Amino acid sequence: MTDKARLRLKKLLKIFIILVIIGIVMLCAALGISEYVKRSVSDRLLSPEKAAELTDIDCIIVLGCRVNGETPSPMLSDRLLRGIELYNMNAAPKLLMSGDHGQVKYDEVNAMKQFAIDRGVPSEDVFMDHAGFSTYETMYRAKEVFAAKRVMIVTQSYHLYRAVYIAEKLGLEAWGVDSDLQSYIRQPYYDMREILARDKDFVKVIFKPEPTYLGEVIPISGSGDLTNDKEFT
Repeated sequence: MTDKARLRLKKLLKIFIILVIIGIVMLCAALGISEYVKRSVSDRLLSPEKAAELTDIDCIIVLGCRVNGETPSPMLSDRLLRGIELYNMNAAPKLLMSGDHGQVKYDEVNAMKQFAIDRGVPSEDVFMDHAGFSTYETMYRAKEVFAAKRVMIVTQSYHLYRAVYIAEKLGLEAWGVDSDLQSYIRQPYYDMREILARDKDFVKVIFKPEPTYLGEVIPISGSGDLTNDKEFT
C-alpha cells in the first residue's frame, strides 16, 4: 500500500469514527429527552379509580386514532371505552373527541361521537374537535378553542406521557389514564416511533406555534352539539 493510500485510509477512518461518535451522541440525546418527558409527568398518570376522585375536571379528552370508514380501530375503540368508563364514573361532565377530520372521506371524530352515543352518552355531553390533527394541536385547541383548564387525557400508555407533557407545557392542568385494554400487534413500532415524537414535541412546546386552525371559542361547559356537522341517531 502506498503512502498516499494509507493517508486516504486514515482520513476515511477518522471520518467514520467521527460519524459514529455523532450518532451515539444524537441517540443518547434522543433517549435522554424521551426519558425526561416520561419522568416529568409520571405522577400525573392515574388509575381510573384515582382519576374519578379528582374534582372540577372540565372534560375527558379522548385522542383520535385510525378509523375504517365509520368503525374505530381496536386501539381507538379502547380509548373510547376508557373515556366512556370515566364519564360514567363522573370523572368529568364532558367528553372531547379530538381527531382528524381534515378530509370529507376520512372522519375520526364523528365515528368517535357515534360510538359514545351508541353506549348511552348524551349527544350534548360529547364535543368534537374536528382539527385535532396531532397531539400538540389537540392540547392547544383544548385550551384556546374549548376553554378547558383542567383535563383528563385518555390514550394508550406509550402515548400518554407525551400527551400529558404537552398539555402541561401549554398551560393546562392535566392528568392521564391509560387505555391499554389489550395487546397491540405493532406495539414495538409504536414504542420506537414515540421516542422521536417525544423529542419533537419537547422542542415544539418551547416555541408554541399555533395549530393549523383555531377559530371561535366553543366553551366545553356548554353543549357539545355546537360542534356537530351532521345528525346523530
